Amino acid sequence: MKDTIQLKRVIVDFAKLNEDILDLLVNAYPDGYDDRHIISFVNAQGETVKCVEVRTEDTIYLVKISKKLVIAMEEHDTEDDDYDYDDEDEDFEYEDFDESDILEIAE
Repeated sequence: MKDTIQLKRVIVDFAKLNEDILDLLVNAYPDGYDDRHIISFVNAQGETVKCVEVRTEDTIYLVKISKKLVIAMEEHDTEDDDYDYDDEDEDFEYEDFDESDILEIAE
């Protein structure tokens, strides 16, 4: 008989998001998340909740989606970038930022 491991399930709101979970999110979704990554459910209060999932060995985290989450992930990812380059470096390629590429999440 095969033993099944029961994973703890935790729903995390942006206000309670810690650095470890933010690291998991940025690593799991380095290019951001889209509709196929979103899990929707109705909570006990009858509200529809939208989340993205990240896992550790013993826990499944469902992180509630909000505009603040998207901003935090972007800022966290930028903080982790440790580029050591000179602005005059000719080997570095620069790309123009296109605001139309931003994923908008409706709450």
